[in-house]
Amino acid sequence: QVQLVESGGGLVQAGGSLRLSCAPSGRTFTTYAMGWFRQAPGNEREFVSTINWSGSDTDYADSVKGRFTISRDNVKNTVYLQMNSLKPEDTAVYYCALAWGSRWYQDPAKYSYWGQGTQVTVSS
Repeated sequence: QVQLVESGGGLVQAGGSLRLSCAPSGRTFTTYAMGWFRQAPGNEREFVSTINWSGSDTDYADSVKGRFTISRDNVKNTVYLQMNSLKPEDTAVYYCALAWGSRWYQDPAKYSYWGQGTQVTVSS
């Protein structure tokens, strides 16, 4: 019913910036929150950031707070993750996810749809 497509990943040097985008398609007429998660090889998928329907409430993992910014444009039907001051430990596959409702969630089990992921590699 809903497809999520991430873009914007790539290779960047430490201290650089990337902006990830996620565009849901399909039936998204009701309210939904969006989240970003990441997973490095051999590691468990971890929470990165999330944003509620209106964009008025956001949350970040401690490891990215102050460096990453999540935002959304409901007219363009797109959510963004601006990543600044990137570190090698940020290297992972980044996934966007959709959860129906007005509030945001850190728990990946709350999300109904997931993108295929986009690779972010930060070199030192």
